[in-house]
Amino acid sequence: MSWSVLAFLVAGLGTVLGSIRLATLGDVLADRTGQGEALFGAVFFGLVASLSGIVMTAVSAADNHPDLAYSNAVGGIAAQTLAVAAADAVYRRVNLEHAAASLPNLLFGCLLIGLLGLALMGSFSPAVTVLGVHPVSLVMVAFYWGGLRLISDRSRPMWVAVRTRDTVPDRPQAEEATRGRRTGSLWAEFLTVAGLVVVGGWVVARAAETFVAVSGLRAGFVGAVLMGVVNALPETVTAIAAVRRGAVTLAIAAVVGGNCLDALNLVVGDLAYRGGSIYHAASDDQLLLTAGALVMTTVLLGGLLVRQERGWLRLGFDGVLLIVIYVGTVAVLAF
Repeated sequence: MSWSVLAFLVAGLGTVLGSIRLATLGDVLADRTGQGEALFGAVFFGLVASLSGIVMTAVSAADNHPDLAYSNAVGGIAAQTLAVAAADAVYRRVNLEHAAASLPNLLFGCLLIGLLGLALMGSFSPAVTVLGVHPVSLVMVAFYWGGLRLISDRSRPMWVAVRTRDTVPDRPQAEEATRGRRTGSLWAEFLTVAGLVVVGGWVVARAAETFVAVSGLRAGFVGAVLMGVVNALPETVTAIAAVRRGAVTLAIAAVVGGNCLDALNLVVGDLAYRGGSIYHAASDDQLLLTAGALVMTTVLLGGLLVRQERGWLRLGFDGVLLIVIYVGTVAVLAF
């Protein structure tokens, strides 16, 4: 148990340090590729930041711990959404959702709600599998791909956020520290750091299985809180680091886009789990987590639409509600 705790903490620390570097590299690569902070942050960076969570889910599901795998996926979504409140507290000029409101971030939030809704439909649908995979997994992949196509088609947007003096537009920034480096070199470092995050995810998954076996803690609590928090560390640290760099759009995109990919972690878990459908292995704890993640995403979308300039306790109304919903969900899981 003591070695598992040590491994868990070391892997978590490595994830934090790697995420800080990824935030800088992601901001620069978003400018150089011309993708923009919202799309790059949600897709490329979101994928890299979600790699540790993907590994955690796959390892747990393959080791016949579907409840742990499911809890990690949706628990990571809830914890990562809470990262918006942490980043908002760091950004002192105005409410973060006011400064970072953009059409892609709103659409990624809608995409996430759809993916979580499909996961719930899979849990309440007949327990049918094809080659060990539930049909809803294929639907979720197609839904995500269609959503990306819709979001990336920005040739004629029918909605734009009203520009105010506090709006921070997504513009290329000066690259003093990386100006002399080639784009290929930056990509190589980006992927190397991502690989280290993947290794950390594997270590955390193994340690979490030990926690459940030795401590007697509920798998839903361990997956949602312990694994979920570590799963959320890349997005959380990146969101805060991005805000400090002034890349507020990237901060929101990394969280919401990473959450969409974490929802697809359920597809990975369904593929890795050989005992049937992972959606039907979900207990009441996992379903509660999914519902909590849905409510938190809805609150975040409300914050992006309302764009409150000043809120409660230096947070917008959405930031405070995100904290309350997350704490309440964790309390129910613990007791």
